[in-house]
Amino acid sequence: MPKSTLLVRSDEDPWSESELAEVRSELEGDLGRLRGELEQTARDLADLLDDGSEGAGNDQADVGSKGLERDAELSLRANQQELLFQTEKALGRLADGTYGQCESCGQAIGKNRLMAFPRATLCIPCKQREERR
Repeated sequence: MPKSTLLVRSDEDPWSESELAEVRSELEGDLGRLRGELEQTARDLADLLDDGSEGAGNDQADVGSKGLERDAELSLRANQQELLFQTEKALGRLADGTYGQCESCGQAIGKNRLMAFPRATLCIPCKQREERR
């Protein structure tokens, strides 16, 4: 993919091959890490479910505690899955040449923003509008 195909703001230099390699490497590393974390979370959740939440010898505090642990693991898993999706999407956008283009307005997201958060899909003004809703 030629670096000139990626959108940048008018006050920015085009993406260099080394910058793109750095972003791609970070995203690919995150992809592997997140997949491993998801596998571990699935095992932890399975252990919690196998343990059962009710049964002989469990008082209400034990049942409540196990329920909280299960809910925390489910929340963690949902967050990990969302990050995995965002990471895969960012890698896809790098591959198809749309990386750096705001999904809302079509303008450049900005290299500094993408270097800080490589999964960003919105420019700062669009992200601010989204958060105000």
